[in-house]
Amino acid sequence: MPFYQRINPETVDGKRTLERLIALRGQLAREIPLRNLEDSLLLATWNIREFDSPAYGTRLPESLYYIAEIISHFDLVAIQEVRKDLAAIDKVLGILGGYWKYLVTDVTKGSKGNKERLAYLYDSRKVRMGGLAGELVLPPTKSKDKDGKNIYLPATQISRTPFISGFKTGWTKFVLVTVHILYGESSANDPERVKEIEQIAKFLNERSGDQSAWSRNFILLGDFNIFKTGDKTMRALTDNGFEIPEELLKNPSNAIETRHFDQIAFRVRKDRFADVTSQAGVFQFFRTVFRPRDEEVYAEKMGKGYIVDSKGKRRDANKKTNYYKTYWRTHQMSDHLPMWVEIKIDYSDEYLERKLKQAS
Repeated sequence: MPFYQRINPETVDGKRTLERLIALRGQLAREIPLRNLEDSLLLATWNIREFDSPAYGTRLPESLYYIAEIISHFDLVAIQEVRKDLAAIDKVLGILGGYWKYLVTDVTKGSKGNKERLAYLYDSRKVRMGGLAGELVLPPTKSKDKDGKNIYLPATQISRTPFISGFKTGWTKFVLVTVHILYGESSANDPERVKEIEQIAKFLNERSGDQSAWSRNFILLGDFNIFKTGDKTMRALTDNGFEIPEELLKNPSNAIETRHFDQIAFRVRKDRFADVTSQAGVFQFFRTVFRPRDEEVYAEKMGKGYIVDSKGKRRDANKKTNYYKTYWRTHQMSDHLPMWVEIKIDYSDEYLERKLKQAS
């Protein structure tokens, strides 16, 4: 349960924050399963837009409360687009409380890296860091020189290096790999995007068959920038041994719910882990916070950018609404929705039955 004691009910902002939190908590209670200690794991992935940058003004304190509230309803969350300054994520953890921990990568350099980090936030009462952590590095490719001798050519690495970490919960251990795939051109099957997904999925598929792997249960999740489920970008996952729950395939994950950017894909040992329950989906937070009808409430907080565009031209009513809905509020929350699954982790009955058969 997050900590709310710093919200001042005597101020307009504080009162609004409390009202919206009550509404948000009600929506979460209706749409997300209740967390429990032993039976299942609630796993989520969320690209939190430019977390944190001042592109459209500083995130309001209330936004951080809403973000923390959503995260608190899961056990483990992969976060993409974490920026160089970790102040915002530290504030979110301050709201969540001392049981919550995070792991982050270093900032990815270069223009394609976009100065981003990848992160995991987890409730340490339920989830434990297993000791495995690193950034996924593709191996060199084998070739021949002009004399027929073997040579090894360095691989072109993923623009934003995937973050691979091992976790434990209950008796279960698994490897998470979170990604933020290059967007590239605004087309469904940009070749660079398809190649990045193929390289990662193939590498992990081969790794899952390695008996020496820390775990052979791999979950690949994050922002793949997939437009539609039938695209080559999606087949780059499924053709390399990864499976995606049907419930997730039904749910677009961008804020306007038109594209399947985010995914949670499984390459696991079927008899040991990851029976995904029928509980899975995305969470549309704009139903209760920063709603379309709240535009006037935030007019003053949006500042000059709400009134005039970058060229100094005054915005009409439609352009003001577009600024609020498409840009400002998505920089307060995100232009992506959290995607989540509930995973069975208690296999006590199956284990006992196997033991009994051994006795026979």
